[in-house]
Amino acid sequence: MADRILNIGFIGNGKGINRYHAPFSLALPEKYRAKTIYARHLGSPWAKIPGTEYTTDLEAMLADPEIDIVEISTPNTTHYELTKQALLAGKHTVCDKPFVETVEEAEELYALAAQKGVTVQCYQNRRFDSDYLTARKVAESGKLGRVYEIVTHYDYWREAFYQMAHEGAYDRMNGVVYGHACHCVDQLINWLGVPDRWHAEARQLGGEGRPDMEFDFDFYYDEVGIKATAATSYLAAIQRPSFEVYGERGTFVKVEKDQQERDLKKFYLPAGHDDFGLDTPEQYGVLRYYDADGAFHEERVETVRSTYSAFYEALYETVANGAPQLVKPEETIAQLRILEDATRDLR
Repeated sequence: MADRILNIGFIGNGKGINRYHAPFSLALPEKYRAKTIYARHLGSPWAKIPGTEYTTDLEAMLADPEIDIVEISTPNTTHYELTKQALLAGKHTVCDKPFVETVEEAEELYALAAQKGVTVQCYQNRRFDSDYLTARKVAESGKLGRVYEIVTHYDYWREAFYQMAHEGAYDRMNGVVYGHACHCVDQLINWLGVPDRWHAEARQLGGEGRPDMEFDFDFYYDEVGIKATAATSYLAAIQRPSFEVYGERGTFVKVEKDQQERDLKKFYLPAGHDDFGLDTPEQYGVLRYYDADGAFHEERVETVRSTYSAFYEALYETVANGAPQLVKPEETIAQLRILEDATRDLR
């Protein structure tokens, strides 16, 4: 299978596929082709991808021997059943976040993938957010000395979400924890590993039956002496810094998030745009530190250039060449334990 173009079958034809998946796989035309897109209804505001078949017959798509990978971007509560169906068809499978609801469901899917001789993983594209990669680069540069604390925020102002209550029927798969904490938690696990212990809190700002709209997670890495915090609010009229990194010799603060989503929302896609997702100098993070001689330094840190296509570079190596998968089962299972813990008492 090495060095050939892989065929993708997409399940879903909404924002997820057309904004976050297809543009980044198809930016690698030497590696991927969008062969088929399945949707229950073919009417869609999204422009059709040239050369791609559109179908309402899911079973026929899954039975297509030319399809190597199935990608799922559908309502959250459908992820488990659709992922299981794709695996039973013997397809390598990528499911959008949140992967599934429970550790038990995840373990079942990983066991099924192993039985079928294929792979399954969650689409954790935010491992390639430029703010996250820049914070890591600064921490690893040594300029901060020993890092002892990392803080990340993912704030939004979403008053409409607050009003959109699921009164009397709390749905944790569609709140901020399963919707966005899955990004922050995955980034920290990818960076630092599974925490030794944690405190995970989620809040329903509108009361019982309403969506969870805030979370505050503290992760403790006892052996290396690091505390990592991920906190988010959907009612933040002023957004907190995207990343803060504290060390014995200094501090790094990056205020603004990765800009790929900004461009995608304007339909400014990666193909053909060399400036896609780039920060301006005004958006660079600030690093202040004292060197070994006690001299003070302040500098703007140029943001690491990144692209979500890097997920697809790794996926290609896994499916075509047998490399270990990027998002490991143990990482997703650890994440789900934390998300379940945070929402266990919400009603």
